[in-house]
Amino acid sequence: MGVGGEPGRVGSCGRRGAGGRGAAGGSRGAVRGRPLPLSGPGGRLEPPEFPHPGGRCGRGSGSLQIPNQHNAGAGGHQPAVFRMAVLDTDLDHIFPSSVLPPLWAKLVVGLVAIVCFARSYDGDFVFDDSEAIVNNKDLQAETPLGDLWHHDFWGSRLSSNTSHKSYRPLTVLTFRINYYLSGGFHPVGFHVVNILLHGGISVLMVDVFSVLFGGLQYTSKGRRLHLAPRASLLAALLFAVHPVHTECVAGVVGRADLLCALFFLLSFLGYCKAFRESNKEGTYSSTFWVLLSIFLGAVSMLCKEQGITVLSCKLIEVAILHTTAPPGKGLLSSMCGFQSHLGHLHSSQLEGETMWECVPKFYNQTSKMGLNAVFDILVIGKFNVLEIVQKVLHKDKSLESLGMLRNGGLLFRMTLLTSGGAGMLYVRWRIMGTGPPAFTEVDNPASFADGMLVRAVNYNYYYSLNAWLLLCPWWLCFDWSMGCIPLIKSVSDWRVIALAALWFCLIGLICQALCSEDGHKRRILTLGLGFLVIPFLPASNLFFRVGFVVAERVLYLPSVGYCVLLTFGFGALSKHTKKKKLIAAVVLGILLINMLRCVVRSGQWRSEEQLFRSALSVCPLNAKVHYNIGKNLADKGNQTAAIRYYREAVRLNPKYVHAMNNLGNILKERNELQEAEELLSLAVRIQPDFAAAWMNLGIVQNSLKRFEAAEQSYRMAIKHRRKYPDCYYNLGRLYADLNRHVDALNAWRNATMLKPEHSLAWNNMIILLDNTGNLAQAEAVGREALELIPNDHSLMFSLANVLGKSQKYKESEALFLKAIKANPNAASYHGNLAVLYHRWGHLDLAKKHYEISLQLDPMASGTKENYGLLRRKLELMQKKDV
Repeated sequence: MGVGGEPGRVGSCGRRGAGGRGAAGGSRGAVRGRPLPLSGPGGRLEPPEFPHPGGRCGRGSGSLQIPNQHNAGAGGHQPAVFRMAVLDTDLDHIFPSSVLPPLWAKLVVGLVAIVCFARSYDGDFVFDDSEAIVNNKDLQAETPLGDLWHHDFWGSRLSSNTSHKSYRPLTVLTFRINYYLSGGFHPVGFHVVNILLHGGISVLMVDVFSVLFGGLQYTSKGRRLHLAPRASLLAALLFAVHPVHTECVAGVVGRADLLCALFFLLSFLGYCKAFRESNKEGTYSSTFWVLLSIFLGAVSMLCKEQGITVLSCKLIEVAILHTTAPPGKGLLSSMCGFQSHLGHLHSSQLEGETMWECVPKFYNQTSKMGLNAVFDILVIGKFNVLEIVQKVLHKDKSLESLGMLRNGGLLFRMTLLTSGGAGMLYVRWRIMGTGPPAFTEVDNPASFADGMLVRAVNYNYYYSLNAWLLLCPWWLCFDWSMGCIPLIKSVSDWRVIALAALWFCLIGLICQALCSEDGHKRRILTLGLGFLVIPFLPASNLFFRVGFVVAERVLYLPSVGYCVLLTFGFGALSKHTKKKKLIAAVVLGILLINMLRCVVRSGQWRSEEQLFRSALSVCPLNAKVHYNIGKNLADKGNQTAAIRYYREAVRLNPKYVHAMNNLGNILKERNELQEAEELLSLAVRIQPDFAAAWMNLGIVQNSLKRFEAAEQSYRMAIKHRRKYPDCYYNLGRLYADLNRHVDALNAWRNATMLKPEHSLAWNNMIILLDNTGNLAQAEAVGREALELIPNDHSLMFSLANVLGKSQKYKESEALFLKAIKANPNAASYHGNLAVLYHRWGHLDLAKKHYEISLQLDPMASGTKENYGLLRRKLELMQKKDV
């Protein structure tokens, strides 16, 4: 095959390419004989032989070794022969030989990804969107941009003990830009950005999968060759249409996962570019791309914490050491530097063990590295675990001469990755200010279980559920906590079978990935498992407790590895079966079913009502599902139905204090005060620092005329939440009922200081001062309030009443008319304006507004009485005139 042309297809090792075409120097013609080598600097190089790592490639085996990968430590120019990946030929029946060119393939993948989730473009803000976007002051222009770097994802101070510790300033910045461009909280713009991001990531996946399946091969002009166009296209389509991505795409807060994945993949591709051959010098221009990869990894982590896994899954204590065995220490000691980097896999752990005991331990250690490091060591460095373990077990001294262990370039890159990852984690920890967030048992019950064995069994069951969501994404739920997944407490629980099945499959894949004699198979399986496992590690509870049981959003990046393994599986099936049309039909069926599921699921994410109700069939035992349905119904005014769902939430979780609080509120409004007090009292006993429940308990006790208990409840609420303007407002109402006017005014003043736009507190101050005859003070408070809230018609109405009593008729009239313009159907506004005109002597205008007021509210007794007085006065005046 000529350099610069399309690569030819090769049937088996050592045979001529079947029908490959190429062009060199502008000529076109069939290539015959053995493939042409890549010409390097200083003349033409003869093609070397490419041994099959881990074993010899025999004729008729059906396997094909991908050409030699670039060794980053090589100082000279290495020749290479370009061949189409074997997996691609096995998928020929799914995508014919006239496969789409890379540009068209990317357009198709991007279009399919957008179509799958386009239905969510006009959805509402749902579930967590309310807290992260609508109620997040960091999105608004009055909040300084610098605050984004000190606040968590939800807008709270990161150093606060109550912070969730989710540090994603770049994601919040994109929300802020969305808010600015949309002119407010209009969800369409937010949803469109998410959909386009998923489309762009799916397009990028074509290049990522091309590297994973086809390896890194470049022409003399530095152009990377796509040696697996069919496999990369199929895997990218599987990724684009996976229904488990719906939460990330249709839920606006899922943008954190999308941005994290985008820069994660860019970091990986940037790292791959570190091994591009240089035409002029024959060396590798790696440093710039490694540094750029680290920078992109940092950006990914600032979008979501999961992004750190592209560089490091945990702090790597020691980089790979470029050493040889000290005298008298033997072969095993010469491995200690490399083993140290792989999680301190000491020689004592290998000696005396069988190969099948060593390999899982080795893979467990390598899985703690970042994805770029795994790619570098196992793919670029061609680290053959099978060969190394065999030589270690047989004490083969030839291991001392392994080039990779003396590779200064690899050491340098690992040092950069380690330093970059450790530095980012350190800065992240310093910014966080305190320890990790405090989660409750309902968030992650397995982490609070008694006994390490119970916790381990349930963690592994959670892993199997995540694997099942990737395999069969039909049962999807917005939340998997609060009883949705009961704990496994006995080995007799049938769900233990899921754990066994998971680890049976994983161990089988790991052994194939590390011990197969087919280097091509080893590379694909290792990278597939790497993408599957490494990005999932932060959500695994292995390093720290997480605040969820199962979360579909964390599977966005791991699904890349799933798509690699599934595509490889289809290729393997095609190779060993004659029913290729059946496999093609299965692949097409999976793509179509997943597309349909994406469309349906996207529709469920368009509104909270649909989203919450869709969860009932998946998690009927989830108290949070019933709670959210009840809250949605209560917001719509359907209190009867809301009570039913709140009661069910409390039944499923007797310690669900938020459900008790909301249910108590509704019962309070329906004047069922005794039961409301019982529920709220139970809530504060279960959670003594629940400030909202203390305040609501105080309101109920106030209604029951238990004033001392009510005051004590209000004080407890303020104790646990010092900045609580609503509680100060209700405390002021209590003091007003007790005729403690000074205390009431002080409480309302505290409320307005904490929340200057607290209209009710301002109004009550004006009314109380008015009723007690302090008109001048009432006027001053009213004018102060209107300066802060100039468009509040209720404040205009209250101040107009005060001005009318002070005989400032003209100014009072102007405020009454302005209030009526803002709220023309308020009967009291017309009635009080009529009283003003009545006093002012404008009797005709008074009569007009009395009549309008009575039309709006015929039962207003005060207005009726005043209107009767006016009519009698008008009749007397008419008689005098006669």
